[in-house]
Amino acid sequence: MTLPRRVEIREEGPREGFQFEKGEIPTARKLDLIGALAGTGLRHIQAVSFVDPRRVPGMADAEAVCARLTPHPGVAYTALWLNAKGFLRALVAPNIVLEGSVSVSASEVFGRRNQNRDREQDLAAAAALMALYAEHRIPLARITVMAAFGCNFQGEVPVGAVLDRVEALLSLAGGAGLNRPCVSLADTMAWATPLSIQRVVGAVREKWPDVEISLHLHDTRGMAIANAWAGMQLGVARFDAAIAGLGGCPFAKHAGAAGNICTEDLALLCAESGIETGLDLGKLIEAAWLAEEVVGHPLPGRVKQGGLLAARG
Repeated sequence: MTLPRRVEIREEGPREGFQFEKGEIPTARKLDLIGALAGTGLRHIQAVSFVDPRRVPGMADAEAVCARLTPHPGVAYTALWLNAKGFLRALVAPNIVLEGSVSVSASEVFGRRNQNRDREQDLAAAAALMALYAEHRIPLARITVMAAFGCNFQGEVPVGAVLDRVEALLSLAGGAGLNRPCVSLADTMAWATPLSIQRVVGAVREKWPDVEISLHLHDTRGMAIANAWAGMQLGVARFDAAIAGLGGCPFAKHAGAAGNICTEDLALLCAESGIETGLDLGKLIEAAWLAEEVVGHPLPGRVKQGGLLAARG
């Protein structure tokens, strides 16, 4: 077992969480949480997504959030978009660092439900985005394969389907003259187990040993921390996370689904395993309590409840 010396945790709570919440959250409260997160040592905070507000009403104020972001030294505020229309909105939004990304689904059933696209349409949309990135000289930072470990609608997703999508996207990137991106494997519907992490990550690493791998893990079935540990044992050193466990996939049909792996829980695991993150756990816990206050209901993160590992007199 060779663990990474340092792990990069990228915060997605403001985007992942606020798009999942059913009630309206005022723009000012979103900014309160983003500001608190900016003071924890995080270097990447995904603040908004530029998506259709009719489908994701929690992101209807994306431009307003961007306009009011307070710059913080060393912190990049990023955004998510899924198509050319969303990218063009992001292109003119203030205070956002543009990182090109494309996403496809390893499950065609989920792809049709989520984006109304099959494999070929998925890849065509990715190619169109890459052409825009090349035109605007935006680096391609990440390619994401959603439902890489399983799907609520299709069931098991073959490893071959994941490798097929990665290979196709890397080929498209090369054809567009873009740099080789990080490969993000997304457990969109929380099907991953440590064994499937080993199987899928191992297969990708075997075929492309020089490609950086990132994991996007959901905790709906309580496996996210175990899956992150399995990934770290394979040398994965980059993870998406959400403060206090905010969020979930609004198109996955989970009742009471937990969100992405909890930022402060993952940070504690790293700290107690001798892995550097550059994060202030105390400030993360404060931000986690603020997140719970902002959404107005309990959130699933554990470390904010149990606290740090320290004796109490």
